Parts: sequence; structure tokens; C-alpha cells
Amino acid sequence: SHLEEKTQWEHPKSGKRKRVAGGLPYGWEQETDENGQVYFVDHINKRTTYLDPRLAFTVEDNPVKPTTRQKYDGNSTAMEILQGRDLSGKVVIITGANSGIGFETAKSLALHGAYVILACRNTSRGNDAVQRILAEWHKAKVEAMTLDLASLQSVQHFAEAFKSKNVPLHILICNAAVFGAPWRLTEDGLESTFQVNHLGHFYLVQLLEDVLCRSSPARVVVVSSESHRFTEIKDSSGKLNFSLLSPSKKEYWAMLAYNRSKLCNILFSNELNRRLSPHGVTSNSVHPGNMMYSSIHRNWWVYTLLFTLARPFTKSM
Repeated sequence: SHLEEKTQWEHPKSGKRKRVAGGLPYGWEQETDENGQVYFVDHINKRTTYLDPRLAFTVEDNPVKPTTRQKYDGNSTAMEILQGRDLSGKVVIITGANSGIGFETAKSLALHGAYVILACRNTSRGNDAVQRILAEWHKAKVEAMTLDLASLQSVQHFAEAFKSKNVPLHILICNAAVFGAPWRLTEDGLESTFQVNHLGHFYLVQLLEDVLCRSSPARVVVVSSESHRFTEIKDSSGKLNFSLLSPSKKEYWAMLAYNRSKLCNILFSNELNRRLSPHGVTSNSVHPGNMMYSSIHRNWWVYTLLFTLARPFTKSM
């Protein structure tokens, strides 16, 4: 420490400590000046210093075993990820933000200063989620807006309502999804899992693309899944099979429909990033984790039973 002119054995930031291994090197002697300050004399080279020469021969005090743990892992929370960040002035839209991963994401972003819009199909639940966030911090800037991804008209109305606010858009998180849903067609004549999980978000991003570009640097985050690996959307000749994306009732299997929609999420995110990154808008797809307990299983009692049995081994919200 040049300020105090003495040797310190603890690192001021990391807290790691060193200790001396052995005595002074050959030819060195420890002395004390008139102020009681310890200094060292090198009789061989005829010099004095306040720097302890034993620093060259120190070893770790209570050495810490090397760890392979990353900065963030399966035990990290959304609040920990944003620790120390100030998101004041940032505008965020999160679909399906009234529960589960979407709600935790919305809450953590709002508590760090962002203006967060919860885009929810059920307006009442969206407003309840807003109140839960405000209960934690009454100054949080949160708002619920109606968005039903199973209706392309609803997506269009949402985009128009958002644009009428004349605010930027820095982060768009495509989080909403259905899992294990029975076969049904939306009002647009498409299979519901495909439209809610992928096509509705695809259309939403297209409608808000100009706002994202004007707000750059901006980002799109698409919540996908490792389940995308267990399906295919091509036919035997290697061409895209559109009938697999929105299958008939006879050819529908809920799990496969979910997997295909998640594969579409990733393909869309990759291409979106290629097109928009030159304009300052990045896009990433993310797998939220296999062992995550949420309400996504609510559509079928069998999945609810399986999720309940696995709950002791899953990460809670």
C-alpha cells in the first residue's frame, strides 16, 4: 500500500489473503524508523524499502478450491441477474406476464426501474399481476394490456394501442405459450398451439419492428425450449411441410405440436437477428430450464399429475 507505506496481506477487493512462507531472504534485515514504521534493508544491493521482500514468497491463506460454477446457474433468481442495473427509461413488453416465468421477469425488470407492459389474454389476471408488483414497490411503472395470441386481430389491436402511446420499445419478450392443449382451431382457422406459441408472436414482432428499430439498441427475446430437438418440420424430401405446422385433428399430437412451435421460435429468432441486427436490434431464443415448476401443464390432468410428482425436484418460481 503506497498510501500507508506498508505491506498488506489482504486484497482490498477480492478479500483473498496471503501469508509469508519463511523468513526474510538472504541479505535482508528488518528495521524500524523514528516514526515506528517498519522498513527493510537490502545489505547486498545497499538499498532500503517499505515493501516487504517476502511478498515474492507468499502462499494463499486458506486456499479456495477451484470451482466450476458459472456466474449464474440453476440457483440464480431473476433479481440476482439484474442486481445493480438501472433500467430507468427502458420500455419492455412481456407476453403472458401474469404468471410463471413471465411474471417473475416482469417483476424483476419493473423493480429495477423499467416501464413494463404485461401483455395478457386475461385482463383481470393481468391487472392482478400489476397489483402484486406494485405491492412490492409502489413506484413501479407497470401496466396490463390485453393481448390474445390466438387472435391475429387481437395482436393487431394490441400493436396499434401500444403505438398510440408514442413510447419507444427497448425489449420485447415473447414468453406466452400453451402446452399439452387439446386440438382446436383459432378464429383464424389455425391450430391453436402453433398460433399461440409461434405465429402470434411472429405477427406481433412484424407489427412492432419499426418501433424496435427506432428505439435501438433494442432486443427481442423468444422463450423457446429444448423440446425443439425432438421433432421435424420437413417432409421426406427435405422441404418444409406446412401441414405439420397446423395439423388436422386426426394428425394432431399435443406434445409434437408444442415441440414444432418451439422449433419455429428458434428458426424465427435466428432469422430475425440476421435481418435486424444491422439496425441495432438483436434477437435471442432462450431455454428457461427443464426443471421449472410453472402452470404451463394446466391443460391436461395427466401433465398436471406428472408435474406435481416432479415438483420436489424442480426449481420453484
